[in-house]
Amino acid sequence: MQGVDLIFHHFPDLSDRQKEQFDQLKSLYETWNAQINVISRKDIDQFYVHHVLHSLAIAKLGVLEDRNTVLDFGCGGGFPGIPLAIYYPDKQFHLVDSIAKKIKVVQGVADALELDHVEAQAIRVETLKSKYDAITCRAVAQMVELRNWTEHLIANDGKYVFLKGGDLNEEIETSGWNASITSISDYFNEEFFETKKIVVVD
Repeated sequence: MQGVDLIFHHFPDLSDRQKEQFDQLKSLYETWNAQINVISRKDIDQFYVHHVLHSLAIAKLGVLEDRNTVLDFGCGGGFPGIPLAIYYPDKQFHLVDSIAKKIKVVQGVADALELDHVEAQAIRVETLKSKYDAITCRAVAQMVELRNWTEHLIANDGKYVFLKGGDLNEEIETSGWNASITSISDYFNEEFFETKKIVVVD
């Protein structure tokens, strides 16, 4: 199974509107990618597995269900934030990256999909002031750095949700965080996810 059908298979309860938005995603990114390269050619070929389904592993875990405001920092072309914003139309998403041209793509995609609950901003995360119920990112840096950059932004009962890969025990220990690890292969059997993990910090 390939393409957007893979998303529909793993998430059978999507609304018609969500299905439309997920279906439009690849062509939107192909159009933007021709102008501003944010996704490699190999990854575009595997777009729905490598980017969309990977992002939606967070939705499978259900860790954002009771969160209202979500910061996705170092979002690059908009992952995991854009797929999660489609999945959770009732939450506020703030997608930030320090590289302005990447945020131009994120804003363009959000506008085309009418994701009015998404704010995209070119800014360094350290300079933000707001508090968030959840903070997500995908393989941006070591967890000790993530902690230093964002500790002032997490609400009192907030959660960090990171998409990472490989052996994370030493990295978690160095961070000083008490974290739980879930293998994405628990949810999706595609080979790409064999070493991919979701790390949650309360």
